[in-house]
Amino acid sequence: LVEDVRNSGSFSGAILEGRDIGTVIFPNADIKFFVDADPEIRAQRRVDQLRQKGEEVEFDIILQALKERDAKDRNRSVAPLVPADDAILVDTSKMGEQQVLNTMLQHIEKIK
Repeated sequence: LVEDVRNSGSFSGAILEGRDIGTVIFPNADIKFFVDADPEIRAQRRVDQLRQKGEEVEFDIILQALKERDAKDRNRSVAPLVPADDAILVDTSKMGEQQVLNTMLQHIEKIK
């Protein structure tokens, strides 16, 4: 599947998102971002998202599940969740969506 995606030829100039896009799928991409945030911030964002959908959720349960998933993903033997060596790390803990976008665009402009 990975080779099929790589060889499709339809990704020139594309912006792709995924947990292993920059390390497994397209390790030679021109620019790669590794976007992360503090677990507590990510958990609160998820709680807010689910509550907006009308779901009743508890922060502590969401946080624990997130931490367990992170540990599993970062320590798996195949395609662990790690930033590519040449990825630009973007910590979104204290950023809104527009700030994240602006930060990424600034990095993109530097390499143009």
